[in-house]
Amino acid sequence: MLGGLVAFGQPARAQLQVHVADGSPTHFHLSWNALAPTNAYTVQYRDNLGDSPWLNAPHSAPWPIAVTQWTDPRSHAAPQRFYRVLAVPSARRGQLLASTILGSYSKTEIGWLLMLAGVPVTAQYGVSLVKLQYETVDPWGSRAVATGLLGLPQGLTANLPLLSYQHGTITVTNQAPSANPLGGEGFLAIVMATSGYAAVVADYLGLGDSPPLHPYHHAASEAAACVDMLRAAKTYGTSQGLSFSGKLFLVGYSQGGHVTMALHREIETFHTSEFTVTASAPMAGAYDLSGTTLDDFLSDRPKPSPYYYAYLLAAYQAVYHLAPTLADLLAAPYNSTLPPLLRGNASGEQIDAAMPADPRLMLKPEYLTALRQRADHPFRIALRDNDLYAWKPQAPMRLYHCGGDQDVPFANSQVATNVMATLGATNVTLVVPSPTAGHGDCAQPSLLAAKAWFDSLK
Repeated sequence: MLGGLVAFGQPARAQLQVHVADGSPTHFHLSWNALAPTNAYTVQYRDNLGDSPWLNAPHSAPWPIAVTQWTDPRSHAAPQRFYRVLAVPSARRGQLLASTILGSYSKTEIGWLLMLAGVPVTAQYGVSLVKLQYETVDPWGSRAVATGLLGLPQGLTANLPLLSYQHGTITVTNQAPSANPLGGEGFLAIVMATSGYAAVVADYLGLGDSPPLHPYHHAASEAAACVDMLRAAKTYGTSQGLSFSGKLFLVGYSQGGHVTMALHREIETFHTSEFTVTASAPMAGAYDLSGTTLDDFLSDRPKPSPYYYAYLLAAYQAVYHLAPTLADLLAAPYNSTLPPLLRGNASGEQIDAAMPADPRLMLKPEYLTALRQRADHPFRIALRDNDLYAWKPQAPMRLYHCGGDQDVPFANSQVATNVMATLGATNVTLVVPSPTAGHGDCAQPSLLAAKAWFDSLK
């Protein structure tokens, strides 16, 4: 049965209708009056009114919706379910707001940069780097502004293939690709652009010029930011007289693997009229957050990068409101020392230095006990909301992961590959560049292997 409905902004105008088939409720249908012409709407649900977090409801159109009605596509199975409708400022998703040329580098200069970086790629073209600012949506569907980096091969103006690179974990806002194009993850735009791709690298929400906090491993807003960055990149390219081939390649490592999987799913679910994925290469991502990743966190295995878990907890606190504040989840002294470091101003090393070696000890003992014991624990529910393996890709997908990864357990990719196979996917392959290499050592061979695959298809 339905427990209740709240429409944010003007609850009295909300209405609820229930479809009935064969005398029993099957799907709930919500409708409401428009609150303002500038609003869009996000439907959320929860299955109890205790401490269960509000989750964005499944939808059949790009989120957020502009219409004033929604039908739950799931058959009603929960003993109770509660809904609310968020009226949010409407975004012109993908609208290009500004562009800034960051630099132009000749083929010779690119060759020197590649040699100094130890990247065994031959420069084919000079590269122009452009910072783009564009509209997207935040985790609740409200208008947001984000930035990203676009790398363009000089001298190529027709039939450019698009390549979207999703970067790994960044905790410092000004280390985002558009803010650091010659160092760190921004360098991938140069590598791919000199090889003949229009290389698109979203900063993600909360990084670059987007206000923190970054919603780390939040699949819906990760995917939205990347789809909208692709739109902005096409708009910019067209304004410069470029044309695109229609081919689109997706690749990302670590957190970028999670983002790549989310982006591939988002495009094939909602945006096939705009984009067709040619091939994707998610790498070393935590696709099974609620299973493999959580089980590993709760285990006694030493963790080489404890800050990942603090970053994730802070992000999910911001998105899902697991407690009144992040400090309410943390044991002393971490309840006072950690929160200030999770605001986009501290490196992973600095966060690690403030953490216990065993990241479980950052949690209040009673919170950790409940997390172990409760299948309906709010943090578990939030993790399940961001699992990414239970779908069937249409375009070819190769998951790259090394067997010795101690940061993101290899089983994440095994679970994803196996579940997709059971759903009928015949074009999903797990590639193991090395059975023993760790997380950092696996990155370059994985990226080079994916690039060679993409080059054969472009």
